Amino acid sequence: MTIRKTYARLWVDDLDAALPLLRTLVGAEPDLRFGFDAIELAAIGDFLVIAGPAEQRAQYAHASATVIVDDLDAVVAELVASGGEVTTPEATSPTGRYLYARHPGGAEIEYVEWVPELVDRIVNRVEVA
Repeated sequence: MTIRKTYARLWVDDLDAALPLLRTLVGAEPDLRFGFDAIELAAIGDFLVIAGPAEQRAQYAHASATVIVDDLDAVVAELVASGGEVTTPEATSPTGRYLYARHPGGAEIEYVEWVPELVDRIVNRVEVA
């Protein structure tokens, strides 16, 4: 199991208002931008910006980070063997498979196994024709 990328989560009311400063600080455009349920997300640099009404964002606020991995099943096996637990079962999103897990000691993390196209475009930086 390999961690491919880790995102710090930024909680905002308005994605369009938050992105200009992040574009300047990061020096790049967002790698991803999409809606999921009632929220909007953008991945820019090492930030995952999560926008929407506070009550909608609160559904996802229990995780302190989003971690992209190459094998979600291996993460679950290691997590359980180490005394952790899956707190939100595996589901799918536009980016791939994900789940939420609590580590021993209490940290809760969102783990995502991206679809191959995202791994190539964002992690491996393969140019898409």
